[in-house]
Amino acid sequence: MLIGVPKEIKAQENRVGLNPASVAECVHQGHKVLVQSGAGQGILASDDDYRAAGAEIVDSANAVFAKADMIVKVKEPQEPEWKQLRRGQVLFTYLHLAPDPKQAKGLMDSGCTAIAYETVTSAKGGLPLLAPMSEIAGRMAPIMGATALQKHRGGLGRLISGVPGVEPAHVTVLGGGVSGFNAARIAVGMGADVTILEKNGERIRFLDEFFGASARVLAVSKAAIDAEVAKADMVIGAVLVPGANAPRLVSRAQLNTMKQGAVVVDIAIDQGGCFETSKITTHQEPTYEVDGIIHYCVANMPGAYPQSSTAALNNATLPFVLALASKGWKQALADDPHLAMGLNVHEGKIMHPAVAEALGQPYMPRAA
Repeated sequence: MLIGVPKEIKAQENRVGLNPASVAECVHQGHKVLVQSGAGQGILASDDDYRAAGAEIVDSANAVFAKADMIVKVKEPQEPEWKQLRRGQVLFTYLHLAPDPKQAKGLMDSGCTAIAYETVTSAKGGLPLLAPMSEIAGRMAPIMGATALQKHRGGLGRLISGVPGVEPAHVTVLGGGVSGFNAARIAVGMGADVTILEKNGERIRFLDEFFGASARVLAVSKAAIDAEVAKADMVIGAVLVPGANAPRLVSRAQLNTMKQGAVVVDIAIDQGGCFETSKITTHQEPTYEVDGIIHYCVANMPGAYPQSSTAALNNATLPFVLALASKGWKQALADDPHLAMGLNVHEGKIMHPAVAEALGQPYMPRAA
């Protein structure tokens, strides 16, 4: 199969769909790879590095989209990209369609087959292609929040770790899944006073055993959210419903109970966000203020660390890329029901139930 890797064009996105090591493995297994010139700049991979791995370098994204049988990206296609997709072509990338009806329509109109990293599942019920980026975003969240707490950035001026004789910042983490767990680990390591709110009983027990006395783990409820948000210096939103919009856990009224200069970090922003006042920001302008509360809502958080995040992403995606390329998408999905859960759009139809529900579109089950 001819695999295409365009340069990412989303604002401040420096990751790349395939790094040279992944390209080399694709070529070793008999596939051809087209890489847009400069696609690897953000991970310090030159065109010559890709050539040495066996790729053909082309000058433009147009050439990649026009020739490739499968496009492998990182972030959801932007409008100039979805306009170049076509029927019979496979797109394999993060999509996050639930809060993005315009992109969904663009993909449907293109006729392409779009498979989303974030809805591929595992035998244990996890999300193996979302997990590495959730880990990175989770670990970033307290760091970004701690920066936003600085007074000259509009924050209340509290050091996350405290110092001897001075209390640390109180950090509340909404959700104890992959991103919330990693956020809590880093916040605890930074010396914060940490509370995690989680709804799943099994997960609550796991978190309690893991953190012991270093963090409080509470069952989520409106009363618990009310109390924790009101006393928090930082609230990290880390909730996820695969394929669907993130639940809105914190209303503007609840936000108004927070201290002036407190910070919210919305890891769930690429699925619409879990704070009523959340809106997407970029690494260039990562924060904004609502009612005296600083919001950090960058939708591609791992893009800030492209070398680490591209390597972690490729470790997870490469086996699926090879399966799709070697077998063709129909056979690959027939052989792997977990990869089949990644199918979001095919020939103008929404093929994932949660995505269809979120978009108000008819759901078309995949033929067996």
